[in-house]
Amino acid sequence: MAHSPWWKSSVVYQIYIRSFQDANGDGIGDILGIIQRLDYLKWLGVGAIWVTPFYPSPMADFGYDVSDHTNVDPIFGNLSELDTLIQACHDRHLKIVIDFVAAHTSDQHSWFKESRSSRTNPKRDWYIWKDPSADGGLPNNWLGRFDGLSAWEWDHKTEQYYLHSFLKEQPDVNWRNPEAKEAMLNVLHFWLQRGVDGIRVDAAYRAYKDLQFRDNPVNPNWHMGMEPSDRLIEVFSKNIPEIHGYNRMLRTLVDQYGDRLLQGELYKSLEEIVKHYGDNDELHLPLNSELMSSNCQWNATSVREVVDRYERLLPEKAWPNWSLSNHDKHRLASRIGPAQAKIAMMLLLTLRGTPTIYYGDELGMEDGWIPAEHIQDPWEIKAPGIGVGRDPERTPMLWDDSPNAGFCDESVQPWLPITHDYHNLNVKTQKQNSRSFLSLTRSLLNLRQQQSALQIGDYISLYSPPQLFCYRRFNGTSDILIALNFSSEFQEWTLPIEFRHQSTVLLSTFMDRQGGQLGQSLELRGNEGLIIQLLPIGNV
Repeated sequence: MAHSPWWKSSVVYQIYIRSFQDANGDGIGDILGIIQRLDYLKWLGVGAIWVTPFYPSPMADFGYDVSDHTNVDPIFGNLSELDTLIQACHDRHLKIVIDFVAAHTSDQHSWFKESRSSRTNPKRDWYIWKDPSADGGLPNNWLGRFDGLSAWEWDHKTEQYYLHSFLKEQPDVNWRNPEAKEAMLNVLHFWLQRGVDGIRVDAAYRAYKDLQFRDNPVNPNWHMGMEPSDRLIEVFSKNIPEIHGYNRMLRTLVDQYGDRLLQGELYKSLEEIVKHYGDNDELHLPLNSELMSSNCQWNATSVREVVDRYERLLPEKAWPNWSLSNHDKHRLASRIGPAQAKIAMMLLLTLRGTPTIYYGDELGMEDGWIPAEHIQDPWEIKAPGIGVGRDPERTPMLWDDSPNAGFCDESVQPWLPITHDYHNLNVKTQKQNSRSFLSLTRSLLNLRQQQSALQIGDYISLYSPPQLFCYRRFNGTSDILIALNFSSEFQEWTLPIEFRHQSTVLLSTFMDRQGGQLGQSLELRGNEGLIIQLLPIGNV
């Protein structure tokens, strides 16, 4: 039997490092803080952690502007502590995935400083430099992601423009330059040799740009209130056809190290995302963000459509993946409400594929309120008032009911405010409540470990009333039915004949219902989800 990669049956837990646990008393999370909390993550039942960038950085974009790809920023610790984290994860049979910020660096990176020093510097072509257009204007109409202004920054010393798809402090790397490409690939070798189990490629589809640098077309559907950069459709500045060769290059490198994971950030439609699997030779997991998209309404019909369409579109042998929140999107419980957030967690941990849980979502944690004087995110600063600010979903983890919620010492001011509901919504309090959100999440994770059908089994959706999303997960050893009520009202589902009298409840989102035999129908309370074991007829 072929070996199944670790990531197919695992659950990934995303740690935004600045906000997870402060161990050195500066109000900012760090590597030693993660190490302190690994036993909690093992207790919770996840199989891997994904740690956001910890590299040296001026923090213009809080670590996604990297000034040294092979070291650790003193804010977060040092390289020795990172080695300790890798080993501590492995000692607990946890995998560790890190970010590879590949499309750009900081303008304070030594490479860019050399590139910027003169037009004849050997590293000049490591970044994307252009003369003004024939009429003396900008090289083209491309826009920066954060402010919707030109993506080109004039350099007075060398009298050329450089490209930055995000902040001007984040110049784009020229992956077409052989030396720059080799240097970036050596970054991957460095970390894989150090023992990390996976790589998440940040902004994965932006590494290559159109060779002709053609203007992006105008978006006819743009209106005030939308993100400023969406005034154009990024046809030529990201996700161009050559990106698939880039994916294959990274995959070939990662595969040299055995059972490692390569995943990539892709905010695109499902139809586009699935192309990044290639012929099982590109990304292992092109990250699927569709359930976080504004295109997906939170109701049974819409969610079912997304899941079934994704399953239909997946190439042969491709493995699905799901996430409901991350460091760039508002928290799940704030988007759909705490009651439905439990339904969402049951969905996330029972669909076919690899799920990613965002730190705090296991508690039902909500967005924090950020007073104007505490705003940190450059996106909110540059495009205020339209909801793009990412500070609310990045507030510190809630560990207990003490001041600063156990994230940092009481005498220290955390880098972002603690959410207002930390007295009740925290790990310590919820651990003591057998029906808490945390208890539900842990029960779901434990059940997933016990039932192989929930890890690697097949999926099929079932006909059910409009307010319900019902589906089966099954393999040769287990057959599971999941029924999710997306409404706040009582719902009844007349069961298919083959499910009657041969089923038992394993888990309810209310944590008060287990066992028993089902009759001709299934009754669900408002906002209730059920996981049901379908028993062989001979066992009835």
